[in-house]
Amino acid sequence: MQYQPAPSHSVAIIGASGYVGAELSRLVQQHSALSLFGCYVSEHSSDAGTLLSDLYPQYAHCLKIPLQGLTDNEKSSIKHQADTVFLCTEHSISVALAPEFLEAGLKVIDLSGGFRLDAIEDYPQFYGFEHKQAHWLRQAVYGLAEWYPHEIAEAQLVAVPGCYPTASLMALLPLKKAGLLKSSKVIINAVSGVTGAGRKASLATQGAELSLQAYGLFEHRHTPEISQQLQHEVLFTPHLAQFPRGILATLYAELNDDTSDDDLTGAYQCYAEQPLVRFKKLARPSIKDVVQQPFVDIGWHRQGNQLIVLSAIDNLLKGAASQAIQCINLQLGLPVEEGLL
Repeated sequence: MQYQPAPSHSVAIIGASGYVGAELSRLVQQHSALSLFGCYVSEHSSDAGTLLSDLYPQYAHCLKIPLQGLTDNEKSSIKHQADTVFLCTEHSISVALAPEFLEAGLKVIDLSGGFRLDAIEDYPQFYGFEHKQAHWLRQAVYGLAEWYPHEIAEAQLVAVPGCYPTASLMALLPLKKAGLLKSSKVIINAVSGVTGAGRKASLATQGAELSLQAYGLFEHRHTPEISQQLQHEVLFTPHLAQFPRGILATLYAELNDDTSDDDLTGAYQCYAEQPLVRFKKLARPSIKDVVQQPFVDIGWHRQGNQLIVLSAIDNLLKGAASQAIQCINLQLGLPVEEGLL
């Protein structure tokens, strides 16, 4: 595919000191069509004034970038000089910040959960705060790049999916769209590396305390996100494990009585032209094959009408930063994999 690189597109990253922010900064730095306007943390953060490479020495070759406190003056500079803002902030902070930049005419790609749910009344229950940006919530486009490319390309506000929903939806949407799922509830068990819990220290995520544990039983915030996009009831149980990064989701579904193997194979052919999706019948995707890669690996197995689908992603990349790059590629008219392979 031949294309002309877009003029250098200036982006700011807010919340750059976290795991996702660092990965996104690295991807922007290596992207031929993007220029990094600045990396920001909260005005009073202890990380302000330090180099991103000091926090992440493994990226010393590419992230010698100062972390700047997000003062009013810095926000004004971003509004006047940047084209797109990536938000890697806490959910309620994204909801507060996004309208400022949107109203200044910038595009916003939000990696928090601040604009993922359709129903504003779900935010107090699942995110713990009152969402007061109903207008922008209605405008937000869900950033699952392989499924909503045209909507993302035209959007001013993109809500990048959560990591667990990305692994789950990429595996299940082909089946739902092909009409192969019975109405019974889909069961999802998914295990994430500890980076999924964020960079801030917590007793529950310390190496000495963590082994393998389930959390968020029946009430995890990704349950309504998955159900909303799938238009199907799910029972989702996440687990946190003692390894750094990656997600493996195991999904159990019941197929319609007349579903053939050819129907299943045909359903997943929707990914045949997608360069970042690797799928194969009877495959057993593993985390080691996707860590530090932008791919989603999918395999499926059946016994009668019972289907097991396996899906593996890097939670920091396809589950966050590289999917955000896919979204901006779509907005710039570039190949979806530009800057990722």
